[in-house]
Amino acid sequence: MRSAFLPFSPPLIGEEEIAEVIDTLHSDWITTGPKVRRFEEEFAALLGAPAALALNSCTAALHVALATLGIGAGDAVITTPMTFCSSVHVIEHVGARPILVDVEPDTLNIDPVKIAEAVETFNVKRETCNVRAIMPVHLYGHPCEMDTILDIARQYDLAVVEDAAHALPAKYKGRFIGQDPDQNNTQYATRNTQYATRNTDHVSRLTCFSFYATKNLTTAEGGMLTGPPELIEEARMWSLHGLSHDAWKRYSSEGSWYYEVIRPGFKYNMTDIQAAIGLHQLRKLPQFQARRREIVRRYNQAFSQFEELQIPTERPEVEHAWHLYVLRLHVSRLHVSRLHVSRNQFIEELKARHIGTSVHFIPIHLHPYYRDKYGYQPDDLPVAYREYQRMVSLPLYPRMSDQDVEDVIEAVEDVVRQFWR
Repeated sequence: MRSAFLPFSPPLIGEEEIAEVIDTLHSDWITTGPKVRRFEEEFAALLGAPAALALNSCTAALHVALATLGIGAGDAVITTPMTFCSSVHVIEHVGARPILVDVEPDTLNIDPVKIAEAVETFNVKRETCNVRAIMPVHLYGHPCEMDTILDIARQYDLAVVEDAAHALPAKYKGRFIGQDPDQNNTQYATRNTQYATRNTDHVSRLTCFSFYATKNLTTAEGGMLTGPPELIEEARMWSLHGLSHDAWKRYSSEGSWYYEVIRPGFKYNMTDIQAAIGLHQLRKLPQFQARRREIVRRYNQAFSQFEELQIPTERPEVEHAWHLYVLRLHVSRLHVSRLHVSRNQFIEELKARHIGTSVHFIPIHLHPYYRDKYGYQPDDLPVAYREYQRMVSLPLYPRMSDQDVEDVIEAVEDVVRQFWR
């Protein structure tokens, strides 16, 4: 057993990031400036996204996306219960109603069949709110079934706001999440500065990424919004007080002191200090992902030998970002199994063996605010509720050593054997 505790998900920051931050601190710009703009351009180029806006969190990106699309009071947004609360909070923040629908049993992503049923219930039957958008969450880094979701969006004239907090650099059917649908698929696409919006799929679509400390790429705190240039420029106004010119333009040699307030905007801009970290994290992303996949391969090899453990799904048509590795336990009260231990006890046993873990996520409809406001019962979303009770997230990050990985495997195997009857 390990002598030192293995934390769940610390970042991997190198000397390059530190040097870039120091350079920023010595420069004339420490808030939103030239490094933020470089980060936006390089991020868009990596994914082949039409345009990008750097923000101070993925939550900010989700909030700005809804505001940009004009979603507010009297509207509804369909989303998943299997996500962090911020995904749903932003719907409440704009005055709209979140409609939670259940998830697929394998990926735990939002179930497109349930989306279609919800649209019919709330629109065709003329309920009290009008469905305006779908917010799919690419849970754990596994892309949602986007072709079907986009078909539903086209059919009912809905916008799509993708929560890709976990999904950098995931691919769906050979294309990066966040990629311009008209771009050819190359790993490092060259950004087309002459891009003109081509409304080929007739769906207003924005994608939101997270750079929180635990994410596949970090800026400590931070996020990015990608989408068509005209929507991103509208979002840019929303992201900094609704001003007609951002601070960089106002205070640089190219700018003017004069500005106008166009929208009742927010204070969501990213700083150059954050972008300095992100620029080098972005360049290291391929090697980070290669290491993540190595760890996943070793986990899968070890845990697939136990009938009591369900390893994560990766469908053939996707490339998983592997932000999280979530085991599901076949415990005796939920499944025909000889594993006699609760999920909570399983976590405590791993902690006693000095292995950090977490649970992703407590379903939204179980939290008091949403439960009480909308009258949810646990079994209203039975797949999310059932699967929540048997999931545990294991450490998965690039700075894990081979010995760290083996220590996790040894601890999990030891717990399974201890409680196997």
